[in-house]
Amino acid sequence: MTTVKNQTPPPVDFQYAMVVPCYNEEKRFPVKAFSTFLKNNTNTLLCLVNDGSKDKTLEVLHAMSEQFPSQVDVVDMPQNGGKSEAVRGGMFHVYDNYRAIQLVGFLDADLATKPEEWVLMAQYLDDNPRYGAIVGSRISRLGADIDRNDNRSILSRIVKAFIRIILQTNFQDTQCGAKVFQRSLIPSLFGRSFKTPWLFDVEIFLRLQKKFGRTSLRKGVLEYPLLHWSEIGDSKLKLKDSIKIPMQLAGLYYNYRIKHLFETKSGYNVFDKKNAA
Repeated sequence: MTTVKNQTPPPVDFQYAMVVPCYNEEKRFPVKAFSTFLKNNTNTLLCLVNDGSKDKTLEVLHAMSEQFPSQVDVVDMPQNGGKSEAVRGGMFHVYDNYRAIQLVGFLDADLATKPEEWVLMAQYLDDNPRYGAIVGSRISRLGADIDRNDNRSILSRIVKAFIRIILQTNFQDTQCGAKVFQRSLIPSLFGRSFKTPWLFDVEIFLRLQKKFGRTSLRKGVLEYPLLHWSEIGDSKLKLKDSIKIPMQLAGLYYNYRIKHLFETKSGYNVFDKKNAA
C-alpha cells in the first residue's frame, strides 16, 4: 500500500511525468540538479517515491514538494518494497491521478542519466507515437560521454547474453534506469508485482511481448543512445544480489517462455496436484 502526500493533483497541464524511486537518499539526493531541472521544464511532473527509507529521505522529498508545489508530487511507501515496487507505485499514482499525461516514465535518483536527457527521450516519443516505449541505452560511441565502470564487465556480458536469449531480440541495454512509456501501456506492464527486484526491466519487456506478440519489441520499442551517462558510486546492487541474477533470469525464462506449455485451456498447470483431478 502507498500513502500519498498530494491527494489532489495541482491544476497544471503537464506533458510528461517522471517517476523517481528513492531509498535512503537523505544525504545524496541531488536537490540542486532537480531544482534547476524543474525551473527549466515546467511541462514535466516529478513524482518522487519514498520506498520505506530508514533515514530522513521523506523529509527531503517533502521539502522539494514545498519548494515546487505545482510540479512535485510525493508518494510515501511506508514499507520498503524495492525499486520495482517503488516504480510500479509511482507509475500507477500518475496513471490514476493525472489523466491528461500521456507519457510516463522513470529515472534513477542518482541522476546517472540527466533529467534533461530524459525529457529529450520523452519529446522524441511524443513526436513518434508509433512507438510504445523509448529506453535509454548506454552505448559507448564517438561524441558521447558514457562513463561506465568495467569492474563487472564480464558478468554484464553474460547477463546481456542471457537477456537477449530470453527476449529473443538483440536488445543492447535493458537495465538503463531511464525509460518512457505511452500511458496506455501502464496497466499491462505495471499492473502486477514483478517477480524480481533488479530485473524488472526485463520483465516489463516480457510482458509487452506476452500481450502484443514476439515482434512487439522490434516494432514498438526504441533504444535511445544517451549522450551522457555517469557511473555513480555506492551501487545498491551488492555481490550477493549479483549472484542471484542467473537464477532470477532462469525463473523469468520459465515463467514467460516455458510455464504456459504446461497449462490447460482453463489456465491450470498440469503439475499442480490440487487441480489434477
